[in-house]
Amino acid sequence: MKIKSTAFFLIFAIIAQLMSYAYAYNPYVMRWNKTYGGDSPDIAYAAQQTNDNGYIIAGQTSSFGAGGTDFYLVKTGSNGNMQWNKTHGGTGQDEAYAVRQTSDGGYIIAGSTNSFGARFSDFWVVKTDANGNAQWNKTYGGLRLDVAYSIQQTSDGGYIVVGSTNSFGSGNKDFWLVKTDPNGEMQWNKTYGGLYDDVAYSVQQTSDGGYIVCGFTGSFGAGYEDFWLVKTDSNGKMAWNRTYGGKNSDYAYSVQQTSDNGYIMAGDTYSLGAGLEVWLVKTDFSGNMQWNKNYGGSLDDGAYAVQQTRDGGYIIAGFTDSFTNNRDIWLIKTDSSGNVEWNRTYGGKEKDEACAVQQTNDGGFMIAGTTYSFGATWDPDFWLIKLTERRLAADINGDGIVNILDVGAVARSFGSRPGDPRWNLDADIDDNGIINILDVTLVAKSFGKSA
Repeated sequence: MKIKSTAFFLIFAIIAQLMSYAYAYNPYVMRWNKTYGGDSPDIAYAAQQTNDNGYIIAGQTSSFGAGGTDFYLVKTGSNGNMQWNKTHGGTGQDEAYAVRQTSDGGYIIAGSTNSFGARFSDFWVVKTDANGNAQWNKTYGGLRLDVAYSIQQTSDGGYIVVGSTNSFGSGNKDFWLVKTDPNGEMQWNKTYGGLYDDVAYSVQQTSDGGYIVCGFTGSFGAGYEDFWLVKTDSNGKMAWNRTYGGKNSDYAYSVQQTSDNGYIMAGDTYSLGAGLEVWLVKTDFSGNMQWNKNYGGSLDDGAYAVQQTRDGGYIIAGFTDSFTNNRDIWLIKTDSSGNVEWNRTYGGKEKDEACAVQQTNDGGFMIAGTTYSFGATWDPDFWLIKLTERRLAADINGDGIVNILDVGAVARSFGSRPGDPRWNLDADIDDNGIINILDVTLVAKSFGKSA
């Protein structure tokens, strides 16, 4: 009798411990993901949530269009289902690296073309209506290679475009900033750089009407290549510039003005850490570094996009080789000082990378990129992922209620770890790297609850 009582007490104690288990769960779950593409390579470079809560994605396609590679524009609804897609291009190589929705509900796309323009490769800007039909297009460039990587509509209704030029400037490649009117007619252009390669990847109009540009410089700084941040006035005249980096190569791909009028930059660094690592740099309004953080493991990890979040922190998207069996999308959420709050990987057995991230109107996140793991064929496709805030820890599928669907998700992946084909990141509620009895208990404890 004493033995039975002791056994009962132990079982009760274990159950009590499980039911009161303190855990840190993944605060966001994958609500859905969609791929878009055909039988040949289709690569995404930019995306944004649209005014109707849908999404616009831009990149290049070899599956559709006139030949070579064409601009590929995909519009989806709020559930990720494709509403329409359009190609723009000629018989050569045409690649879209940036897209933004415009004030009239249409879209502005920027990239490079050798189907049209002066010679080898020119900036190419295409303005479309709300259905993706071209309204006008313009090329800008000279006799050598000119590539646009970023575009934004400006407060006067025109556009600011940035990239690199071999046709103009003082060296091999220079930053090239082009300002147009609302019809794409060039109003002015400026180059910035030295004797070596200087490439700009991101531009934003700042609160004072000027512009902030980031990329990398081989002409200035401490190492082979450094982060380079250039601030201009409204006419493109340089106000100041700063370099950030070590003795090796450091590349900045994304910049945004922050709520305190400083700047946040994301990219990757060979100067810090074990290998290639994600590098986040925060500056004040004059470009003076306030802090920097690097994130990574023993292999290559990089970032292509950063955005300040509503809580004052930052969301970073890119890729990781360190924390997956193959290259996967890597999403990092930090606080306002760059300390990691959580991070997640998304991918399959092949290479997957993110090109864009945005906090969505519902408080979740949109991630866009390219996948070799999923889609129509073995060739890469556009990949769009929607994350929803998990208001209930055990709401595995993010539908707002803990029910039999969540029980099924845990059951199907029970006992699995990352790398197992049955692994489901969202079912690892306690975030301990294995789906086990603790996760089952958390679902049972919350069963029937709704957010």
